[in-house]
Amino acid sequence: MRFLFGVLGTVAAWDGAGEAIALKGPRHRAVLARLIVARRRVVPVRRLAEDLWPEPPADAVGAIRTFVAALRRTMEPERPPRAPARLLVTEGPGYALRADPGAVDAWSFERAVAAAAALPPEGALARLDEALEWWRGPAYAEFADEPWTRAERSRLAELRLHAVERQAEARLALDLAAEAAADLDAHVTEHPWREDAWRLLALALYRSGRQGDALAVLRRARTLLAEQLGVDPGPRLRGLETDILGQAAHLDPGPAAGAAGRVWARTAAAYNRTVPSGARARLESTVGLLRSLAVTGGSGLQTARRHRVAAITAAEELGDAELTARVIGAYDVPAIWTRLDDPEQAARVVTAAERALAALPPGRHEAARARLLATIALESRGTRVARGPQAARQAEEIARRLDDPALLAFALNATFMQTFHRAGLAPRRDGIGAELIALSVRHGLTTFEVLGHLIRLQARGALADFAGADRHASAADRLAEHHELPLVGVFTQWYAALRLAATAPAEAPGAAEAAEAVYRDAAARLDGAGMPGLERGLLPLALLCLRTRHARPAQAAQADEHGGWGPYEPWARPLVLLARGRRDEAAAALRETPDPPRDLLFEALWCLTARAAVAVGDRETVERAHRELTPAAAELAGAGSGLLTLGPVSTYLGELATALRNTGRRSR
Repeated sequence: MRFLFGVLGTVAAWDGAGEAIALKGPRHRAVLARLIVARRRVVPVRRLAEDLWPEPPADAVGAIRTFVAALRRTMEPERPPRAPARLLVTEGPGYALRADPGAVDAWSFERAVAAAAALPPEGALARLDEALEWWRGPAYAEFADEPWTRAERSRLAELRLHAVERQAEARLALDLAAEAAADLDAHVTEHPWREDAWRLLALALYRSGRQGDALAVLRRARTLLAEQLGVDPGPRLRGLETDILGQAAHLDPGPAAGAAGRVWARTAAAYNRTVPSGARARLESTVGLLRSLAVTGGSGLQTARRHRVAAITAAEELGDAELTARVIGAYDVPAIWTRLDDPEQAARVVTAAERALAALPPGRHEAARARLLATIALESRGTRVARGPQAARQAEEIARRLDDPALLAFALNATFMQTFHRAGLAPRRDGIGAELIALSVRHGLTTFEVLGHLIRLQARGALADFAGADRHASAADRLAEHHELPLVGVFTQWYAALRLAATAPAEAPGAAEAAEAVYRDAAARLDGAGMPGLERGLLPLALLCLRTRHARPAQAAQADEHGGWGPYEPWARPLVLLARGRRDEAAAALRETPDPPRDLLFEALWCLTARAAVAVGDRETVERAHRELTPAAAELAGAGSGLLTLGPVSTYLGELATALRNTGRRSR
């Protein structure tokens, strides 16, 4: 079960469906809040007791254990008795909340504000608008008087004020001066010591044609600062007054951004006036906007996914199967990563698509039918849903028969996502990428052209053709820069780290350290990109693969430092235990390790399993790993992901073959 924790207001928790979770009494919420303040670090039990009670009672430690046990039952209701907790964990002398980076609203807010700083005004405004809506009141509201929240509350409050002012800057850049002025007036009333807020308010008033009001605001600011603080306005505030008096040309918004903002604002206003609020056309228009929002990344991608489900639900409630099919199928956002960001949400989309498919009249609406099939294939990727491969094939057949380029591009994306049923399929995926590029160039399908280059980047990397992969990385970056597609840079930067890790000689001094530094930089780019299915556990896994390739022991500390192993824990755990000299435990963990999911990391996870199996002498797993990896003998393990590698698959096949020969001789 996925959880979201809220501290931007009273402390709260919601499940994956958005339903509020009861957190019992104030002490339970205090324990949770204190662990969130610690940001995934361990808080000793004695420190918890001191923070929860002015004078801890004699049974404080036992009471805290009771609170923790109750919270664990709430957060992990299906955890078997005596099984270790995965979210609220016991470690050393205390407890830690190992929540995902995107699972706490305050952490997500920080990332959204940081990400907005790198976006153009339209994207920054959308990101900040959404992030500021997460605030339900003062941070850690019911614990405002607690010393342990003081620094964090102050930091978050300052970050919120900064976000409000950056939101105003984005509005001004988009020529939305009147809207900015209204919010800034309230902002300076509540926070009169913020000079930048006064400056932005004066500029917003000036751009709204209210020069006199702008000058009056600057006089108010000067008086307040002089009378209350005994200081003069800073140089930016003084310079703005001079510029307003001289009506300096640079105070007007730039023509490009301003024009785009005006067109957007006027079109949106006209749409709201003209199209009735309950019109079905609004649902289809909404999905078109969500499709554009999704490619901005970050909270834009997360918002698009969330509102997509709401749009589907609204369409289904109208009882119109054809409308529902159009609403579901119109969200043809290209997908490159094979692990779902939100499996529960994806399952809901698949179920809705299957219902719509069954409700369509036979022999009609073939394009809509193909889009529903492609959606099923895409949203069931990386799972064991048998319907996925068949749906992809059917979607592609219909698209080719209809000779519909946009539909075929969507269907090819679905086919790509279902081309992981065994190892060694990089050449097949390379062909899909090549067709996508050619199709997209002919018909102006920019986002699918980018997808084709990223697919070929992955495939050429798997085949150790880094010159070819470089060309596709460069092409993807050029398209992304021209068409404002910020997520592309996340993948090309990770590819650069992979390339260094794969091509630097393993024996070269400092090679591993240099590759590790580049991976850490790439991970920072991924932070806040809105792709938890990609982000969770990826950096620790990449560093583990790097260490494995360089014949170095696994380090659990690297995972703890970067949010844990995430979904890759079962394949990392045996190697971590081996590095600690706990061979018997490693063998037991290996026996419990499932077969890797059939996705972009299939070969990489099998190679990790192979290395552990050889080390502990698990012949059954050695045989299975050898059988699964053999079709990929000519590939680099993991490089098909475009993110990481363990080196040639043939290296691991050689180790497995040697282990099989050795165990065969011993058995004779």
